[in-house]
Amino acid sequence: MGIKSIQDLDLKSKKVLIRVDFNVPLDENSNITDDVRIKAALATIQYAVNKRAKVILMSHLGRPKGKIDKKKSLIPVARRLSELLGTSVNMAPDCIGDKVKAMVDELKPGEVLMLENLRFHIEEEKNNPEFARALASLGEVFVNDAFATAHRAHASNVGICDYIKEKAAGFLLIKEVEYINRALKDPKRPFAAILGGAKVSDKLELLENFLEKVDKIIIGGGMAFTFVKALGQETGKSLVEDDLLDSAHAIMEKAKLKGVKFYLPVDCSCAAGPKEGLQTSFRTIQEIPEDLMGLDIGPASIALFSEALGDCNTIVWNGPMGVFEIDAFAAGTFAVAKDVAASRGLTIVGGGDTDSALQKAGLTDKVDFISTAGGAFLEMLGGRVLPGVVVLEQ
Repeated sequence: MGIKSIQDLDLKSKKVLIRVDFNVPLDENSNITDDVRIKAALATIQYAVNKRAKVILMSHLGRPKGKIDKKKSLIPVARRLSELLGTSVNMAPDCIGDKVKAMVDELKPGEVLMLENLRFHIEEEKNNPEFARALASLGEVFVNDAFATAHRAHASNVGICDYIKEKAAGFLLIKEVEYINRALKDPKRPFAAILGGAKVSDKLELLENFLEKVDKIIIGGGMAFTFVKALGQETGKSLVEDDLLDSAHAIMEKAKLKGVKFYLPVDCSCAAGPKEGLQTSFRTIQEIPEDLMGLDIGPASIALFSEALGDCNTIVWNGPMGVFEIDAFAAGTFAVAKDVAASRGLTIVGGGDTDSALQKAGLTDKVDFISTAGGAFLEMLGGRVLPGVVVLEQ
């Protein structure tokens, strides 16, 4: 990639600023409900600690919009990280300023300091040069291990590189980029992309790029009904983006011209709305009643998609097949999860909902790689250059 790894740097006794992604979910009592992102960064942090670096961690949490919000403090994260590392993680009162600088100066080799939420400062998301310089003044080496933020040019991942000469990628960022590149640049074929979720608008660029890369595209979730309607079929109350019907039709025509097999659901599980306890029924995709909406793929679609995936040697999956959070509409997503998990090919999954579905199905350990990112994962798959990755290139 033309990017240095943390392993290429001399870290001993140096102040090492590591940008991590600890944007974890918290409940109303500020308890962490999912620590996957913290665990994903452990390899890089532990490596720096073992190399006797003075480790300074930077992250954001939530969207405080430049204001201090105690409910979005990283204190619970520092506490959980202390447990996982088996060592004390000190918590700074801010991410810049004299008090923070004094705490950094007091760090001994092998110690870890967590800076407070970067987004308590509006300058972070604006990639403000002075804020980037202030962050950079805390360290001698910069390591970016936050792939999930790499699609955004912020002060802590892009601007900071103007002020620190020694920079590298952490193990997680390298792993994310390498897996996605394996799928996009040298895939073993047949190569299938499974796309779900609510909206076509979120996946247009991704679809266009996949038409140049894959052999099969499988569409599920709410976004499928825009394609169904673009074919001239009625969709009842199902979610449809009417302003994208022409785009959806053009994508299907382009797929036909390129010889890319394009799979849509042939049946679905219907109800009056996405709520628990409502009466459900299976309908063919052409026979959705006016007063019902499609909320999951049906058994015939499950069989169709399973057959399509059966011979694939590379599979990329983003987005659930239905409203899987409700048990009545989870069967399609779980069935696809089982097919992906059972594949002998390279399997890559990304996006928070898809990750949650795999966890709920108990299949996370059966997939080759689960990306910690949503937006960055989609944008890289869509062919975009990621600012937070490019800035590390030598």
